[in-house]
Amino acid sequence: MGDPVREQYEAFPYPARDPKDERRRLVTGSPSHIAEIEHYLFAGRLDRDGRPLRVLFAGGGTGDGAIMLAQQLADRQMPAEIVHLDISTASRRVAEARAAVRGLDNLRFVTGSLLDAPELGRFDYVDCCGVLHHLPDPDAGMRALADALAPGGGIGIMVYGELGRSGVYPMQDLLVRLAPDDLAPAERVGIARRVVRGLPETNLLRRNPLLGDHLSSDAGILDLLLHARDRAYRVPQVLRLLEQAGLRPVGFIEPIRYRPETWIADPVVRRRLADLPEGERMAAAELLSCGMKVHIAYAVAADRSDDPVARLDEDAVPVLRDIEADALARALKPGQNLTVRFDGAPLALALPALAGPIVARVDGRRSVGAIRADLQRTVDPRLTDSAFAAAFAATYEVLCGINRLLLTRP
Repeated sequence: MGDPVREQYEAFPYPARDPKDERRRLVTGSPSHIAEIEHYLFAGRLDRDGRPLRVLFAGGGTGDGAIMLAQQLADRQMPAEIVHLDISTASRRVAEARAAVRGLDNLRFVTGSLLDAPELGRFDYVDCCGVLHHLPDPDAGMRALADALAPGGGIGIMVYGELGRSGVYPMQDLLVRLAPDDLAPAERVGIARRVVRGLPETNLLRRNPLLGDHLSSDAGILDLLLHARDRAYRVPQVLRLLEQAGLRPVGFIEPIRYRPETWIADPVVRRRLADLPEGERMAAAELLSCGMKVHIAYAVAADRSDDPVARLDEDAVPVLRDIEADALARALKPGQNLTVRFDGAPLALALPALAGPIVARVDGRRSVGAIRADLQRTVDPRLTDSAFAAAFAATYEVLCGINRLLLTRP
């Protein structure tokens, strides 16, 4: 990464974080949530028989992802060696202070470029969230991360989505003229704030409800509208980015966004969409939605022969991601759709009548088979195995699609 990018993050570490806040909350997100890593990259089983899990956060910034996963692994008492790598010493200091507040001892901090990642060894999991799109050569960055991957490991990435960032790039073009980089960063931010406050109703940035970074902090407005180097991707470009590095995707978050039938109900159009190859279907979903401001993907080596994604069967143990079972079960009323919002649009998702009772029994310990047996014993003795399997599969399709229900193995 060039000097302008480094200087930006030295002046304004991003995202802006106060280490004292670690005493009251844990920032969670994607990629790199432990439940996602386990589900998509390790077939539901992250246990390594006591061997430390080696993890690299390449471009870890102020530490959101590294702190999240380090805490989750510590909560499981799972040994780990986590390297937080970033070019900004200011960002590194924030991440180090956050780790110190939490008392995490499974993190090591390194200042440097992600292009040097292979020199740090091989890693079972590599995270690169919000960095590749700021590199002079993202393809070279992706190859460096692939080279740092240990056999059997996986990668989680996030890059900007072009269509969901509507309004950003015209505004960047304007601010190149009004707030050039030869001004002090604080002055540039001040000018940008004045422009944003006075935008007409026709302006694409003002009309885009998906973007809020420019409202939250000076670091946010600098990162969104005044960045020294910034590009965005559509689905085919993300797939190519992975392919040229010798990787293949195994999951996009959230999966429901990348199903074109999510965004259009016309049966004739749906039939035509169903005939497309999977990559084209995902591209079509993005073109229909026009609301994906980021793309989050998990990937493994293209020549890996096994399937790293957890398989749904009677022995799988379902887990809920960042939501209480009772609260979700209460929201799943028989005969009513579950309404969620994705990319600014409300989605009404149909679930089977058994969805609520199923979710109420998801505790991270009971297998799918154990949940079936409990329902047959306590709710409906006439419930057949096949009827339960169909209800669970339908529930899983929806709740995994919105990234709330994932699978582990005993």
